[in-house]
Amino acid sequence: MTALSTPHRRSRVSLSGWSGRTIGGLLLLLFVLFFVIPIVWLLLAITKSSHELVVGNPFSVGSWAHFAANWNQLFSFQDGAVTGWIGNSAFYTVGALVVTLLVSIPAGYALALTEFRFRRTLLVLTLVVMLIPNTALVLPIFLELNAVGLIGSPLSVILPMSFFPFGVYLTYIYFSTSIPRDLLAAARIDGCSEVQVFTRIALPLAAPVVALVAFFSFVQNWNNFFLPFVMLPSSDGYPIQVGLTSLLASTPAFNPSSAGSDSVQLPTLALATIVSILPVLIVFLFSQRFLVTGMTAGGTKE
Repeated sequence: MTALSTPHRRSRVSLSGWSGRTIGGLLLLLFVLFFVIPIVWLLLAITKSSHELVVGNPFSVGSWAHFAANWNQLFSFQDGAVTGWIGNSAFYTVGALVVTLLVSIPAGYALALTEFRFRRTLLVLTLVVMLIPNTALVLPIFLELNAVGLIGSPLSVILPMSFFPFGVYLTYIYFSTSIPRDLLAAARIDGCSEVQVFTRIALPLAAPVVALVAFFSFVQNWNNFFLPFVMLPSSDGYPIQVGLTSLLASTPAFNPSSAGSDSVQLPTLALATIVSILPVLIVFLFSQRFLVTGMTAGGTKE
């Protein structure tokens, strides 16, 4: 009886496993289509005229001439404002990134490998601040910077962007799990000061997590919209993410009152969206090896 029923049980198990894989594959395909189709449409939209985009096949390919026209319209908008916005984004992002690395890496090292009063309290505060939405901090930061007269200056964007508790905690985890303490102790015995131990021993070994913190900081700062929108009253200082709102307001499809000589068509707006995310994509493509190394570092204890 048992021998006869065994093949049937194996058949049911095999059928169940096949069904599970099929359902999983279909769900994966659904998610891929959900994310890929809009990206494909966006890439094709920049090669079309506004009329072709509205009435034509959504997945047809336009022409190089239409792409060139959309490119010229984008970078001639408000006498080249887009070029200035991209430059502002690069300046704010790189400036905040430098300050973030100069603060986050030593802070994570100190929390992980040194002993001082209120160390555990600072670590808990770092974790608590990580849970607070960035938008909730914009108003108190605005009031503080307004009190010292920095509103409208680049520092009103760079300084708040440099506040990156996630980078501190990420560095703390790495130094806690991946740096041999015996190696640091040997360096101290050889006469190295604490600063020399950090700069000559710990920091070179922490290159993967430094790259990881830099990447996350760059992406967050480049895509930051609400903070510079509040801090910068003049469009001359806008980063590209805030500048997109001006392009959107000048698109007749979204704002009929904007029709005029400086109006922006839908394909041009699509091109502006791609231009705004292109630096993040380039940085990601060139830093994949460091990102994988940084994310897997700290997975084992010494």
